[in-house]
Amino acid sequence: MSKGTLFDKVWDLHTVGTLPSGLTQLFIGLHLIHEVTSPQAFAMLRERGLKVLFPERTVATVDHIVPTENQARPFADNLAEEMIQALENNCQENNITFYNIGSGSQGIVHVIAPELGLTQPGMTIACGDSHTSSHGAFGAIAFGIGTSQVRDVLASQTLALSKLKVRKIEVNGNLNPGVYAKDVILHIIRTLGVKGGVGYGYEFAGTTFEQMNMEERMTVCNMAIEGGARCGYVNPDRVTYDYLKGRDFAPKDADWDKAVAWWESIKSDADAQYDDVVVFDAAEIPPTVTWGITPGQGIGVNQSVPQPEELLEEDRFIAEEAYRYMDLYPGQPIKGTKIDVCFIGSCTNGRISDLREAAKIAKGRHVAEGIKAFVVPGSERVKEEAEAEGLDKIFQEAGFEWREPGCSMCLAMNPDKLQGRQISASSSNRNFKGRQGSSSGRTLLMSPAMVATAAIKGEVSDVRELL
Repeated sequence: MSKGTLFDKVWDLHTVGTLPSGLTQLFIGLHLIHEVTSPQAFAMLRERGLKVLFPERTVATVDHIVPTENQARPFADNLAEEMIQALENNCQENNITFYNIGSGSQGIVHVIAPELGLTQPGMTIACGDSHTSSHGAFGAIAFGIGTSQVRDVLASQTLALSKLKVRKIEVNGNLNPGVYAKDVILHIIRTLGVKGGVGYGYEFAGTTFEQMNMEERMTVCNMAIEGGARCGYVNPDRVTYDYLKGRDFAPKDADWDKAVAWWESIKSDADAQYDDVVVFDAAEIPPTVTWGITPGQGIGVNQSVPQPEELLEEDRFIAEEAYRYMDLYPGQPIKGTKIDVCFIGSCTNGRISDLREAAKIAKGRHVAEGIKAFVVPGSERVKEEAEAEGLDKIFQEAGFEWREPGCSMCLAMNPDKLQGRQISASSSNRNFKGRQGSSSGRTLLMSPAMVATAAIKGEVSDVRELL
């Protein structure tokens, strides 16, 4: 088993005890909730006559169901209105901080917690959303949990979990122009498989991650779950501290110096032991696009859909299903695939640096005829910053729609949905069947700059041609 890693240190510091089942009872330092997985959890508490044990350790926002065009209340969707009302009532009854629409800090839960400084190194974090692994970018151990576990955290501030093994994923070297953090994680998942991380936490290390800013690290950790890992993290460093300093909930004055000293102490030891180590060369990572129905079915933009015999035997069945569903054939170049909808946003790629990179591509160009392209900032703060920089104008002049913050078409629990067999170039995190709102809709995952390129060209294209 691993020893001396950040994961081991944080796990041990938060262990309350060992349950008779052998599971660890783990204290959760920060609990994030939203409108989708929390109503049932609060109902379960009421049924048992229980209270929220530490309401000051839970923070709420609304993101999944909010419309991104017209956010006037009541929402046009009655169910969405019921869900936001339930969250409002539950937070009020239990004295939980809630960042609602119009607060100036509402947005996707995994975007607002870091930008508020709630997410900090050495924490344990849980949220009823699978992409909670995003917060690991700060050197936190962050888990996505189910509704019954949301109840457990509300009631006890603990979770019953099995300790994970730790795999160190090292990426070294400089990324080539046109290659972004999204390409790095798609390449890792493509190589190790969507089940490769089952039973593991991923520690992302190496000179490539050291050079990344915090938002790029969040993109990588966000999709650790798509590679089967329960969490993913990067050891905290000066980049982490520079990002956090001065944020709303970051330590201040003398407390800041104490915090940084402690954060330094929880980093993985130089001689830490890992259960597995995998090494990648950054120079070998191309702009990457998914062609199939799992995030592991990815290829370089200038490569072709793989032949069945090129795949591992256990991957061939899902590949055959993907060929049929996506209307792609083995050996077909992915470049040139026609696109209907282009979506830039999500907890993976809806931050200010993502929008800046996409705007570089959009500036002075125009969306191809017949393409629906839209940009959804990850939070009210991201939207405000983007508008202060004039990014909204760049996108609008290029023919993109500029929207209000929310999860949008990432999972389409709102009006932003694919129609019929439409095919989407998306900066989100999942390309499952039906993921973007249509039972027959198709999704190609790629970086925001690649989505912008697809919007301009009307088809899957190499971003390097427009740089």
